[in-house]
Amino acid sequence: MIKSALEKVINEDMAEIWSLLSQEEKRAVAENLVIHTFKKNQLIYAEGDDPEYLWVLFKGKVKKTKEGVGGRVQILRLIRPVQYFGYRAYFAEQPYISSATAIEPSMIGAVPLSLVRQLIQNNINLAWFFIKELSHNLGGSDTRIVNLTQKHIRGRLAEAIIVLLDNYGYEEDNSTLKIYMAREDLANLSNMTTSNAIRTLSTFVNEKILVVDGRRIKIVNEPMLRKISKFG
Repeated sequence: MIKSALEKVINEDMAEIWSLLSQEEKRAVAENLVIHTFKKNQLIYAEGDDPEYLWVLFKGKVKKTKEGVGGRVQILRLIRPVQYFGYRAYFAEQPYISSATAIEPSMIGAVPLSLVRQLIQNNINLAWFFIKELSHNLGGSDTRIVNLTQKHIRGRLAEAIIVLLDNYGYEEDNSTLKIYMAREDLANLSNMTTSNAIRTLSTFVNEKILVVDGRRIKIVNEPMLRKISKFG
């Protein structure tokens, strides 16, 4: 019998996938789903690891990163509840080419990818779900590559802040981002050095686009921030 707490998590948080499964498939997922808790900055999986699980973020925030030339880290993607990650490498039959780390204390479910493969082979609706997920992520990656390589520093940082807003939203004051990122992470998301990120943030503050208090970023002129992001 599924414990009530686990049943609630599955029925509510995994509703999009859950609705695609038969009763037998639901039982298989419920019996194999394991929920893990990760501390802030704790590694979930590392580049080079063999993929074993489909990960689903229930609570918290996760970043996917890749180490580049000279050990410089680039944030490839931010994960929010409830999103699935860590499965592309399995479908490609290769080790992970990036790492995943908890940005804050997080609750993450893990389903064996061997089971997911079995389910997909017999459930075309589930297969189509993952095809759409992968296609959406690929489209987003294509856009990010162009923006990170063609926009100027101001445009890249503005876009990074908009990405944070679109992923995690505002706090109750409707102006403070609901995520507190270190300057280094903000730089890694924007494809720039930490010093450039700090200087550009200060410029946005002087222009009354942002108010910054430690890691808290308050957007006071969202239309202007989006304009800078759009035109680079």
